[in-house]
Amino acid sequence: MDERAAMTRAVALALRGWGRVAPNPMVGAVLLKDGRVIGEGFHAEHGGPHAELAALSAAADPAGATCVVTLEPCAHHGKTPPCAEALVAKGVRRVVIAGRDPDPVSGDGVARLREAGVAIELGLGAEAAAAANAAFLWSTVRPARPFVAVKVATSLDGFIADRAGRSRWISGGEAREFVHWLRAGFDGIAVGRRTAVRDDPQLTVRGPIAPRVPPARIVFAGRGPLAPSLACLDPDAPGRALVVRAAGTAGPRRAEPGELAASGVTVLETAGLPEALAALRREGVRALLVEGGGRLVGALLDAGLVDRVYQITAPLWLGDGTPAFGQRAGIGLAEAPRWSVTERRALGQDSLVVVDRELCLLAS
Repeated sequence: MDERAAMTRAVALALRGWGRVAPNPMVGAVLLKDGRVIGEGFHAEHGGPHAELAALSAAADPAGATCVVTLEPCAHHGKTPPCAEALVAKGVRRVVIAGRDPDPVSGDGVARLREAGVAIELGLGAEAAAAANAAFLWSTVRPARPFVAVKVATSLDGFIADRAGRSRWISGGEAREFVHWLRAGFDGIAVGRRTAVRDDPQLTVRGPIAPRVPPARIVFAGRGPLAPSLACLDPDAPGRALVVRAAGTAGPRRAEPGELAASGVTVLETAGLPEALAALRREGVRALLVEGGGRLVGALLDAGLVDRVYQITAPLWLGDGTPAFGQRAGIGLAEAPRWSVTERRALGQDSLVVVDRELCLLAS
């Protein structure tokens, strides 16, 4: 196996930590010796061994090996010992790193390795590794608001519901399983008020991954009413329930007249989407997954507040219905921004495309 193939493998390994390691990054590592894999590992659990330590533990004789890793090895004593020191102690001669760790707490692992005479290569597989760790990178570099991803399931002609408002189910079983996997990696799952009332979603994770911290269930309610009987506001469901209100429609920041506050819902009164996202970040939401509806998604896009889109397209035509991205103003082809495609694959009969707005920034 060459180093490029090893980095692809390391990124796949890193994703096995999805939903279990945040707020730490997902990291994968592969040890190569004479073109053979002699050990591999990933950060599997918050507070558990880092990827490099797991790979070293799996190798019988790592001396002289190359470590291919998706993020700069740490150089500080935290819940685990420094990975850079472990690589040096085991005699690893070369480390290939996809990207630097922007978190200053992690220390300068590259400097420590170079000081010990270990050869360093930076940048191999940087974009793929950055895409996998986008939420961590964003929360470190731009902590003022959450990393915002949008998930939509659409018909071929771009509708998320038919003309009667029915959306269950546009996508198939494999796509719905993917969505539950996806939810496990976010701190909050959000919908607009109309979607909350019309579809009554639970906004919980019901897949094979049990997230270490259940995501918050969030409704952007604007100025409209919400019944506490909605499934996403169930006080017995996993995770917190939060309602974001437009300023002037609620009482104190953490209370609302009536039954919402009494049922344990946190009410955030904010003026506009940027302030709403900042408030959610203060509540601990570092990565937010927005699942509709079209008006909320369109407003976030128009405000430049969407960082990633997961679009699932089903092989059917509706002709009319609810547009996936709301009724937005048109833009000329020459002025239209082109996002970076980070993934595309089949989900049964459906198709998934993932696009990032600023992947190059995150990969730099």
